[in-house]
Amino acid sequence: MGCLVQPPDTHRLLVLLLPLLLALRVQGTHPDCSIILYFQEQEAECLEIIRSERETLGPPGSPQQPGCLTEWDGVSCWSAVPVGQSRAVACPDILLFKKSKALIWRNCTESGWSFPSPPYYNACELEAIGTNNDTQAKKGYFVTMKVLYTCGYSTSLAALFLAIGIFSCFRKLHCTRNSIHIHFFTSFILRGAAVFIKDAVLFSDESVDHCTMSTVNCKAAIAFFQYSVLANFYWLLVEGMYLQTLLLLTFTSDKRYIWWYILIGWGVPMLTVCVWVVTRLQYDNHGCWDDYTSLYWWVIKAPILLAIFVNFLIFLNVTRMLAQKIRSPGISKNYKQQYMRLTKSTLLLIPLFGVHYVVFALFPEHIGVDARLYFELVLGSYQGFLVALLYCFLNGEVQAEIKRNWGKWQSSMESNVFNLVTQDFTA
Repeated sequence: MGCLVQPPDTHRLLVLLLPLLLALRVQGTHPDCSIILYFQEQEAECLEIIRSERETLGPPGSPQQPGCLTEWDGVSCWSAVPVGQSRAVACPDILLFKKSKALIWRNCTESGWSFPSPPYYNACELEAIGTNNDTQAKKGYFVTMKVLYTCGYSTSLAALFLAIGIFSCFRKLHCTRNSIHIHFFTSFILRGAAVFIKDAVLFSDESVDHCTMSTVNCKAAIAFFQYSVLANFYWLLVEGMYLQTLLLLTFTSDKRYIWWYILIGWGVPMLTVCVWVVTRLQYDNHGCWDDYTSLYWWVIKAPILLAIFVNFLIFLNVTRMLAQKIRSPGISKNYKQQYMRLTKSTLLLIPLFGVHYVVFALFPEHIGVDARLYFELVLGSYQGFLVALLYCFLNGEVQAEIKRNWGKWQSSMESNVFNLVTQDFTA
């Protein structure tokens, strides 16, 4: 006969796990849900086996069911065995437990499954959780990190809006090159907004269990965040492609390519995210879709790595072509200066934005968590400011146009003041 009684030592194990799960929620800006997801997946697989057995053998207690049926006890799945036989399982294979060869046994008796022996909490040794002081220190560390990346994104957003305003207001700055810069700036604005939206939706209410949260709002927030990240990398790719086109086709109008650039910068990320959303809905629709251990995560990661790889090839090719252009006697000084201004900015950004992503993509998500968070959250939050600085505020053409308009405004003000004084005098 199958016995569906959950052994009391299972509850004791879960009580032992609780402090560690709480500690894990502090060890990352986003709670680590891999442990809960592991048990959810194991339970789902076990319940599927139980359903299949019941369909094949009939209801519990029927003559076709000698022995003990498959059972999920909250930690492990125990496969069906005849009365008088035993079954052994190992400790769950997750980072929560130390590596152990110990086995837990259960016997199938006339009255059902026996209790596990030895109990889970004796057989499976937990990894060191850390003291209360360690947990508080970790919590303070991540609170500080959140303040830093909030300041970083706020600074970047202010700089990017100002840069877009400058490029939009001055007519002499209206050109294909600066239009691409504006799209690039916009992708960073979306990314900063997506981070704030994601934090507001997922982590504003501490009473909500993030690991079991699975709402339309949180999935939409994650999808929007992934779109903004993809758009970032693909507009950086467009910047590299434009620079290469500028070097290759010196005397060709670059306006004819702008719609292709827009299609690559906004269209490819949109198509990728749509494929990823459909894939998650069909095959992996649990949680808030922010579990980076999922294989379907490669639907997002692979296009980003592809963009970085293509940008690296462009980096090498542009460096080669630039050396040839600068040494060429047929190129005017103005063209050389134009090449150098755009090249210095783009060639700096391509490796700067791509290297850390490639490095971290090659390692599992639990490796180098502190370094990963620092690069992706803190330093990443200032990338928008760096882009605005390189492409706008340090741009000699922009500075000259601002000085020219500032001089015109001062002359106009002085003329108005002179006219007012003259009118008062003549009156």
